[in-house]
Amino acid sequence: MSYLIYLAIIILVPIYAQLKVRGAYKKFSKVYSSSGMTGAQVARKILNDNGLYHVSVEEVGGFLSDHYDPRTKTVRLSSANYHGHSLAATAVAAHEVGHAIQDQQNYAFLRFRHALVPVASIGSNFAWVLIMIGIFAQASGMLLLGIIFMASAVLFQVVTLPVEFNASSRAMDQVIASGIIRNDEERETKKVLNAAALTYVAAAAVAVLELVRLILIYTGMTREE
Repeated sequence: MSYLIYLAIIILVPIYAQLKVRGAYKKFSKVYSSSGMTGAQVARKILNDNGLYHVSVEEVGGFLSDHYDPRTKTVRLSSANYHGHSLAATAVAAHEVGHAIQDQQNYAFLRFRHALVPVASIGSNFAWVLIMIGIFAQASGMLLLGIIFMASAVLFQVVTLPVEFNASSRAMDQVIASGIIRNDEERETKKVLNAAALTYVAAAAVAVLELVRLILIYTGMTREE
């Protein structure tokens, strides 16, 4: 029963988070911003206001595929947000510019997350292979190695949380200070940003739970040896 409850949690929590963000985005993508600015215009204005003239704004395909690329100094917005005049487009664009501002100011957690990328990538690719071999072969050493690899990927998920929350906080500060949104639009804008943040919280929570479960399996295995 406890395993079924655990399984339900790791499956349902991410699904709930995705439904939440999609629901909030869909709702507020129909609410037009009083500024009448597109997401691309919002991003460009905030970048210019912060002296980030060298950071470009580009359109990218996909649904909610928006991101900031620190390598090319580019804010990429999905088509709906690039051209959209909604509060959702405004919130998403401002959030991605928040990452560009973090990059400019050498925000510590962003730098740490970037440093973890190669380690986390290796960890996520090889961890489960080692873990499955360790479990089925009852090889505790192999399982431990897999757990160590997985821990690097989990650490990346955890470090992502302050990065995303800080970017959202910067986004709100910028759209308010620049007059892009009115006072009565702040609540709706925050709802979009909070819903998006929930997906990162859910991913981190599930990753930590899975790591703890594997550590418990490893502990039980070593006791039997």
